[in-house]
Amino acid sequence: MPNNRIIVDLSERKLYLLEGDRTVKMYPVAIGALAAASPTGRFTIVNKAPHPGGPFGAYWLGLSKPHYGIHGTNNPSSIGKRVSHGCIRMYNQDVTELAGLVSIGTPVQIRP
Repeated sequence: MPNNRIIVDLSERKLYLLEGDRTVKMYPVAIGALAAASPTGRFTIVNKAPHPGGPFGAYWLGLSKPHYGIHGTNNPSSIGKRVSHGCIRMYNQDVTELAGLVSIGTPVQIRP
């Protein structure tokens, strides 16, 4: 998908995939707990890994901020809550779909 970008709105607990200025997908997400808040700012996707193991679910999309990413979960009931260690957590089918739509270098903005 050319000219795409991701916006994560922490207050809405939603991830938006945009193509240009048009929203093409919206996904519910879990965000960082109060003691381990998700970082805000502008990042890029620096790596993609299917089946990363552990609690990261079906896919890992690593961000340019080390140790942070957008990933699946083995605890789907956590989606919509403030429960992660700062990462953006998605349903496994959603993160797998997203991984197929974005490439390394895709801009990611995480806003409060």
